[in-house]
Amino acid sequence: MTAAAPHASEPLRDMLTGLPGVDSVRGRVEQWMAQSGIAPQAARVHAMLLGLRRFDAVNLAYGSAAGDGALEEVAARVSHFAASELDGPWLVARAGGGRFLLVASEACSRERWQLIADQIADAIARPMAIPSGILRLSPRFALVRALEGERVDSMLDRLGQALDVANRMEGGRFAWADGEATPPGRSAAQLEADLLGAIDRDEIEIVFQPQFSLPDDRLTGAEALARWNHGELGRIGAGALFAIAERADHVAPLSRHIAQRALDLARDWPDGLRLSLNVTPADLAFGSYVRQMLDLVRDSGFPPRRLTLEVTEQALISDVSLAAQMMAEFSAQGIRIALDDFGAGFCNFRYLKVLPLHYLKLDRSMIEGITRDKRDVAVLRAIVAMAKALDLEVIAEGVENEAQRDVIAAEHCAYYQGFLRAQPMKPAMFAKLIGG
Repeated sequence: MTAAAPHASEPLRDMLTGLPGVDSVRGRVEQWMAQSGIAPQAARVHAMLLGLRRFDAVNLAYGSAAGDGALEEVAARVSHFAASELDGPWLVARAGGGRFLLVASEACSRERWQLIADQIADAIARPMAIPSGILRLSPRFALVRALEGERVDSMLDRLGQALDVANRMEGGRFAWADGEATPPGRSAAQLEADLLGAIDRDEIEIVFQPQFSLPDDRLTGAEALARWNHGELGRIGAGALFAIAERADHVAPLSRHIAQRALDLARDWPDGLRLSLNVTPADLAFGSYVRQMLDLVRDSGFPPRRLTLEVTEQALISDVSLAAQMMAEFSAQGIRIALDDFGAGFCNFRYLKVLPLHYLKLDRSMIEGITRDKRDVAVLRAIVAMAKALDLEVIAEGVENEAQRDVIAAEHCAYYQGFLRAQPMKPAMFAKLIGG
């Protein structure tokens, strides 16, 4: 089956990763600059160019298929992190070879932009499962904040020069464009101490990403997400938040804190609305996780039958049998289980067999191309058919326009979430949405 021909105004996408090319960045950044009057106050174009060191050796050692799979996985990890971390508009593009470009129009300090790059680097460096074994990649980053009135080509040129510097560095990951010094920011130890204090002072904020049913667009519930407004670095999203907690060996307390706050906030929701909570790898590695979570649910008064736990493939890699046992205990109490970010990486279909699942939650990368590529629609159709055969309902994530919504409705997805209907919002705003 051949891909649908792009419209004349639609930039060509990389056939491997599905990401747009660098030409798309030029148009998008020029658009942001033209709309600067309506952008959030202090919003500024930020960009990072990441390169995978010695990536040619991956193709030589493992084969081109493994190299292609690794590039697809990197694209998914960068896009997923940007979606969870950035509030303003952003774009991830393929810059050729083992290079990727992330640009954003964001009110963001230099320290926070470097923190975001650091967490993306950690995400990319995580082991990747490939058919022939386990692959570990070593990324390097060039960072820039666009100058007032700067042309896009100038910004990209500065990034390219900075990445050459980063690739020659020993032990460092980052180089700022034009020789700017790496901002001192706060040390890892300071950030970890800040996080522990923020949990104690109840400064971790909960926001809700609304979810809707198809085909009637009825509000069905929300996914709980965490935000941390750091006094010096500004807003830190869930991805960076949990990365900091992981370094401090404090993921389990943070996860419990978020679950408790979300359950308390959702307690008075109308009976038809569901709450979704994310399960981390650290949760599944904690022997008392099931008991502690069930205690939290009971103490909150939130009905277990209206709770969904979302678990990613990354959380299952270490011990899928133990995870299946824990999920079965939750399911026995009426709690539903969703396999999150389905399609974001190497899908292990064994999970569909051994886990007591109720939902497949499609990663946004499975939705992005469905309005322009017949193959993407065919893949979506096949996943929905497989889910139906397994008695699972499909949730589509990252739905950003009506055309995407129409396709997933026509293909019989059951639910969706995304910026089309609502961005993540504070509890008070979600309460207004409930009230209509």
